[in-house]
Amino acid sequence: MEGNYELEKRKYVLGGVAFLIIIVYLLRLFSLQMLSEDYKHNADSNALLERIQFPARGAITDRNGKLMVYNQPAYDIMVVMNEQVGVDTADICASLGITVERYQRRMKEIKDKTRNPGYSPYTQQLFMNQLSAEEFSRFQEKLFRFPGFYIQKRSIRQYQYPYAAHILGDVGEVGPSDIKADEYYRSGDYIGKLGVERSYETLLRGEKGYEILLRDAHGRIKGRYQGGKYDKMPIPGKNLKLSIDLDLQALGERLMEGKLGSIVAIEPSTGEVLCMVSSPTYDPRLMVGRQRGDNSLLLGRDPNKPLLNRAIMGQYPPGSTFKTSQALTFLQEGIITPSTSYPCSHGFHYGSLTVGCHGHGSPLPLIPAIATSCNGYFCWGLYHMLGNRKKYETVQDAMTTWKDYMVSMGFGYKLGVDLPSEARGMIPNAQYYDKRYGNSWNGLTIISISIGQGEVNLTPLQIANLGATIANRGFYIVPHIVKEIQDQELDSIYRTRRNTMVKPENYELVARGMRQAVLGGTCRAANNGWYEVCGKTGTAQNPHGKDHSVFMGFAPMENPQIAICVYVENGGWGATYGVPIGALMMEQFIRGHLSPESEARAQQMASSHLIAYEGIKKPQNEIEEEMHNPLIP
Repeated sequence: MEGNYELEKRKYVLGGVAFLIIIVYLLRLFSLQMLSEDYKHNADSNALLERIQFPARGAITDRNGKLMVYNQPAYDIMVVMNEQVGVDTADICASLGITVERYQRRMKEIKDKTRNPGYSPYTQQLFMNQLSAEEFSRFQEKLFRFPGFYIQKRSIRQYQYPYAAHILGDVGEVGPSDIKADEYYRSGDYIGKLGVERSYETLLRGEKGYEILLRDAHGRIKGRYQGGKYDKMPIPGKNLKLSIDLDLQALGERLMEGKLGSIVAIEPSTGEVLCMVSSPTYDPRLMVGRQRGDNSLLLGRDPNKPLLNRAIMGQYPPGSTFKTSQALTFLQEGIITPSTSYPCSHGFHYGSLTVGCHGHGSPLPLIPAIATSCNGYFCWGLYHMLGNRKKYETVQDAMTTWKDYMVSMGFGYKLGVDLPSEARGMIPNAQYYDKRYGNSWNGLTIISISIGQGEVNLTPLQIANLGATIANRGFYIVPHIVKEIQDQELDSIYRTRRNTMVKPENYELVARGMRQAVLGGTCRAANNGWYEVCGKTGTAQNPHGKDHSVFMGFAPMENPQIAICVYVENGGWGATYGVPIGALMMEQFIRGHLSPESEARAQQMASSHLIAYEGIKKPQNEIEEEMHNPLIP
């Protein structure tokens, strides 16, 4: 009896196990058929093909409507990996003019999910991009022999002129980080890499569309699924009008040939950037097509760094252009009045400390001190401000006040220009000097910051903005490259005044000093009979070589149209390169052309090269000649 009971027990156990197995299978079957999308996706992938329709990227014009960037048709070869089984590798490689090794390498890259996060064997993947019309026609004739391969039409960027490469930027294939950051992108898509193309990417790119095509059992396209009921039309990107004046930009790049440095010009009343030159530069058309990667690599190897936008990334001592900000601070704080005079016997002297200066009359009040760029005057001003214990309890308090004035003028932080990779420059504060010197520092310790040396560093954009702020007599609008966006308003930061801590009447005094610098001071070469120019030179000391030549100014004096900074590395005196280049740029913008005499000076300036080439260093035009220009067959 006991044996029969054990047998009966085993029967129930086995029956229970079998029942559980059946329940598990039923649940799994329900999950696969009703809950999981995998099989549905696979079935749809066999019967349907979703073909992406790429939108036209927005066009870009200059402020006068000249077309700078537009689109041209191009063709990509796409592949659906689970459909290309059995393709004759040698045949397709011969048709595309590539090696079998390259074919196999590309197939491996497509399947690599670290490089291609959106990979699926059921969706189209980019195999080869940007075929020319000739390559497209040749391959299309043989396409029927290569199952799983498709041709997809799209557009590529074309740059009309060889100017403004740092402003415009370029477009290139997305990387894994781009795909991870924005689900809009898939492998093989394009994205703005630099310049306006990058900073306005989401507006320029538009929105993708798609069409759903029906396929038969052999994968052949039979037409649109349900007559295109579920198709979506692409939405074109928005067009941009830049604030750049193309003629002014072209002149600036010509004047800076063979030099390292930058020119930035701003319309003071609006903050619109009229030109932004970084030298050396390159032809933006080199960054188009399948040779973009090779050309980018060559440019990146150039020791003169043509890919660096010095206008917003270069951080330099502003030199004597910075004295205008010191005059404004001293006036507003009551450290000086317009009639305050300081001695300058070939420089500032205090005990064993000397800050040299060129010969001029002494003592001088404020306006002549600006006109002659007197080092002694501004050293004394800073010394008296930082040492004033009736007004400031400690040197740290005085230094904090000084720093606050500088920040209000747009120094020490990014201005917020609508371009990527802007640098912030350097304005030291009390904590910086406490850490460096302990409590044993005073105005004499850091006296060089009063003349734009020492720890002070600005970008050329910040120096140009200083000129715009003086031109406006106390306010600026954040400099910006884009003037208008199609059917959309600019961000409010590019429409809002930012007032400094200094009253307009003090700005008027500094403007008068800058006018005197042009009439009889260090900026005499900028004077002309057409309009009143206000200017300030700078000869920025360079511990690594010859001094830098700097000019900051604006014109006309009343109702200014242009403010400008010219920064020529290793150019020597400010009057040597900075002033004449600045004068030519202002004339071009205000009058719309150069006089014959000015054109002769422009040719002379363009032919004056400062870059010394050694070893592998070559002039920019020679480097470009070695590159694969996509516009040349």
